[in-house]
Amino acid sequence: MRQIGITCNPYDDRAGRLGQELAAWLLARDIRPLVNETAFPHCDGTERLPMEAIAARVSLMVVIGGDGTLLHAGHYFLGSATPLLAINLGRLGFLTDTPAGSMRDVVAQAMAGELVRRSHFSVEAACFREGAQLLDGVAINDVVIQRSANPRMVTFSMTIRDQFVFRMRADGLVLATPAGSTAYALSAGGAIVHPEVEAISVVPICPHTLSNRPIVVPADDSITVTVNDCPAALSVDGKQLLELRDEDRIVLRRGASFTLLHQPQRHYYEVLRNKLHWAGQAERDS
Repeated sequence: MRQIGITCNPYDDRAGRLGQELAAWLLARDIRPLVNETAFPHCDGTERLPMEAIAARVSLMVVIGGDGTLLHAGHYFLGSATPLLAINLGRLGFLTDTPAGSMRDVVAQAMAGELVRRSHFSVEAACFREGAQLLDGVAINDVVIQRSANPRMVTFSMTIRDQFVFRMRADGLVLATPAGSTAYALSAGGAIVHPEVEAISVVPICPHTLSNRPIVVPADDSITVTVNDCPAALSVDGKQLLELRDEDRIVLRRGASFTLLHQPQRHYYEVLRNKLHWAGQAERDS
């Protein structure tokens, strides 16, 4: 593994210092890292490139920051076999689960092929207005339809496999991948979905009728949401892409995947316990 990329959270000085430390460590081992030219401080011996060029050349990408930094980097590796190793400097970090203090040891494990690979799929969201496609976004975490400047609830209907599911009034709707199930969808009352479960969570935000509950549907299903009683807005991975109008249709389909590396001794339930501060200890054999 001779081509290694590094990117950092550009708004966190700690991330920049760790990135420089990692770059120096790699250079001492005759590995010249490729670094994100817009998110990495100056470091002699590195090659500075845009993320598109890095993604085409590296065999390992190290991301230093929180889940937001990883989401940004992950979009460049959708459909790629190149794995990402995420070093956690964020507040929670469900995806970035490698502690900063273990960075060099874990990078060495990644270079030796000793880490576990886990694939995460994305969701493609296309918006249509009067038969014309306005945009096509890709979400690693979630697609969100929610009220915009007007404080009124949004009315929308949903079909899955062309079968009518519901018509609902709510503040919005979150459609989340398993990776996104611990983000906005969890705050809105959705279930935590294990990364190995290939499903999409459909989570209403403050529905007018309390009987409207979250559901989990197969990832390969085609989902169509038609909005009414606007204004409303469409967001993809936290970025607002479009102000919606009445009868706009958002069609969601499973998209490409990217690969994360994890330490073999760290499992998903341990991450949940640590991040969510679940109480209680496992029972010991007497």
